[in-house]
Amino acid sequence: MSSQVIGIVALAALFGLIMLRVPVAMAMGLVGVVGYAAIDGWERAFIAAGLTPYDLTDKYDLTVVPLFVLMGSVASRAGMSAELYRAANAMFSGLRGALAMGTIGACAGFGAICGSSLATAATMTRVAVPEMRRYGYDEKIATGVVASGGILGVLIPPSVVLVVYAIIAEQGVPQLFAAALFPGLASAALHIVVIAAIGYLQPHRLPTSASLPFGQRISELGQLWKMVILFGIAVGGIYSGFMSPTEAAAVAAFAAIVIAFATRSMNGRSFFEALLESIWTTGVLFIIVIGAFLFSYFMALTQLPNAVTEWVQALGVGPWVVILMMVVFYIVLGCFLDAISMILITVPVFLPIALALGYDGIWFGILVLVAVEVGMITPPVGLNIFVIRAQMPDIALGDVFRGIVPFLAAHFALIALLMLLPGLALWLPGVLY
Repeated sequence: MSSQVIGIVALAALFGLIMLRVPVAMAMGLVGVVGYAAIDGWERAFIAAGLTPYDLTDKYDLTVVPLFVLMGSVASRAGMSAELYRAANAMFSGLRGALAMGTIGACAGFGAICGSSLATAATMTRVAVPEMRRYGYDEKIATGVVASGGILGVLIPPSVVLVVYAIIAEQGVPQLFAAALFPGLASAALHIVVIAAIGYLQPHRLPTSASLPFGQRISELGQLWKMVILFGIAVGGIYSGFMSPTEAAAVAAFAAIVIAFATRSMNGRSFFEALLESIWTTGVLFIIVIGAFLFSYFMALTQLPNAVTEWVQALGVGPWVVILMMVVFYIVLGCFLDAISMILITVPVFLPIALALGYDGIWFGILVLVAVEVGMITPPVGLNIFVIRAQMPDIALGDVFRGIVPFLAAHFALIALLMLLPGLALWLPGVLY
């Protein structure tokens, strides 16, 4: 049996194990080690299995992950999400659907200091959904806004998922953060356009809120000083070249802790809980990444990515057709897997194809991120949906999924923009770096 056939069989085995509910990290690690042994013997397979955890966790670049996770945990427990929500609502007050638009603005802002789709969705569910229900918003729209807006948590930098992509694709974290900024802002704008369209076509679903006086708007916007400081350190420090990603994450995490205690919005117990959450999240993520690297080493040994690249080039179809097929595959796969697992499984195979077709690895990372995150809001998995449902058990799961449908237009429009206008992602990193 050739190494490429072994690779195909291993891929089928991997998805079979995942469908049997075997944890993704264990499935990737097991398939990677057994496949490696099938090609190069058990001795070398065990050497790879023993060295990979040390080599991976010894990477300096990975220290950025727990630091950004800690910053987001502290910010969430310090009530910064509620301040963001009030400020965003003040900015849109007087418009039909102002609370929904404010929720999108708050998701974008919180994503800038959180970096997690699930954390953004969970936090904004507690903050925004009760308010929208109180003012008579359609429950489907209220939950759909939060579920879809939560995706901004991984698109707007800093993003933990982009750090993971940077490591496995060997791309620069600063360049990826720069590339994600404008697509993230474009996604937020497209969500607001969808909300405005719903308000125009179905005004009964989105009430009009009272317009706040100018002075009160300025006062509410002034509460964003905490977020401005953290974003300025975490992202501004990286963009300016003054700090490396790890340094910026460390300073921003420390600043979040100082601000939380100085404003008395966090006590010792909350800080301890934030530390535990950061440790747990980081540990789980690192285990998944270790399994993914074992699988990646095996895939490199099979030469399957090279064979697939040659096969795709032999088809004679346009490069954009191949990329579109990848996007469709990611969206379908997102119905069953989380974003990080999808990236870790597929990037070793798909990235060489994209590079061979002449696409930029930074641009491809942003496109993949947008595509896989659509899976966070589509059935049957839709992790963002289940996060909302867990906190709002009185809302039917079907209603939450139906509320998502209008906002899929925003995500598909962003994918189209990225494919038609690559400069949307590549202009800023080109200017900065």
